[in-house]
Amino acid sequence: MTPHIGITPENLKKSTSILATILSNEMTLYVKTRKFHWNISGNSFMELHKLFEEQYRILEANIDEVAERISQLGEKTIGTMNEFIENSTLKESPKEYASQKHMLGELLENHEQLVTEFREYVPAFESDNNNDIGSADFVTGLLQQHEKMAWVLRRYQV
Repeated sequence: MTPHIGITPENLKKSTSILATILSNEMTLYVKTRKFHWNISGNSFMELHKLFEEQYRILEANIDEVAERISQLGEKTIGTMNEFIENSTLKESPKEYASQKHMLGELLENHEQLVTEFREYVPAFESDNNNDIGSADFVTGLLQQHEKMAWVLRRYQV
């Protein structure tokens, strides 16, 4: 059933399409962070192991919230790895097991990429045509979370 919340069905589709990309990126970053959590070794092992766990738990909660936002706007939520890969703007590194420095750098780069993309999405949600200020506010909250996670990762860069 299409919600009647002051957004046209066409604009609801636009919003949920953007949200599907966000969901796919959150899932890709979650899997990558989890992989790094499992494979971290060397100096600062326990500290980074715990840091990555803290961050993937935040991403896990984001995934659920984004999926629910899509549902609130009247669409079905994608849910297969193929769909996530097809819709993600982040890239994976299969069969690569990076050093601590590379792990930190890659995660930082991914968070910063998402922050940059979110800055483009917020005006798209807020435009007079779309009028989806709920999604704009929601994505602004996600942006702030990714800014904070990026800040923490950036502090490890020397």
